[in-house]
Amino acid sequence: MAPKSRKEKDKEDRSIESAKSLGAKLIFEVVRREGDEELERPIRSLIWSGVAAGIMISLSVLGEAIFRTYLPDTPWRPLLENLGYSLGFLVVILGGMQLFTENTITTVLPLMSRPGWRMLGRVARLWAVVLTTNVIGAFAIAILYAHTPALPSELMPAMMELSHHATGMPAGQSFFRAIPAGVIVAAIVWMLPNSEGFGFWVILTFTWLIAAGDFTHVVAGSVEMALLMVTGQLALWPALSGFFIPVLAGNVVGGTVIFALITYGQVRHELKH
Repeated sequence: MAPKSRKEKDKEDRSIESAKSLGAKLIFEVVRREGDEELERPIRSLIWSGVAAGIMISLSVLGEAIFRTYLPDTPWRPLLENLGYSLGFLVVILGGMQLFTENTITTVLPLMSRPGWRMLGRVARLWAVVLTTNVIGAFAIAILYAHTPALPSELMPAMMELSHHATGMPAGQSFFRAIPAGVIVAAIVWMLPNSEGFGFWVILTFTWLIAAGDFTHVVAGSVEMALLMVTGQLALWPALSGFFIPVLAGNVVGGTVIFALITYGQVRHELKH
């Protein structure tokens, strides 16, 4: 067999490199650059994207309610029912909308790479805008669901049952149940650059795990919280102290304190500063 030419060897090397999975360092750079892009977006874009995400994440509650309403009451129903929870996340993540729990890793990696008060301020601004607009979107869609004929009436009992369950945990339990959810959403963001066209299945599988594990998510749960509040079944302070604040803290701990720090720790000695 004739020896390969330099050109053929270079072509083969490029093919091998393109076929290799991204290493941790390259994934870090992909997610970090995505975070940089998010931090550069105009406030108005963030507002509209955040509101859209808050509205569309309601499909998670709606999907679960549809399964719960129409499936027979059997031991296996919760496993299938929880697939409905993935619907809102699929739309929001694949649609590139601003979801607060994604930002607990994407915008934190640039801060870890270039720490400073200015960068911290930019991250805090984005978090505040995205979280606020996510909640606004959640309340807007909750009002539509609760006070218009937008949904078939037979779905509302299941939606209210899901809402009472999501917001009815003690504050400490809500906090600790939110930590795995924060880790899982951050892990989805970390895995997507390597998913090679299987992003749909990555999101479906791991957001199903959030529901199946009965973990708590601050934005999806805000739709359920809003449904109870706009129907007069939950007051403001119990909603904040029993659900929203503990779950928000748990999601941040899971997505930033645990996952982002671990991912940064494994690559920080390889990064060029």
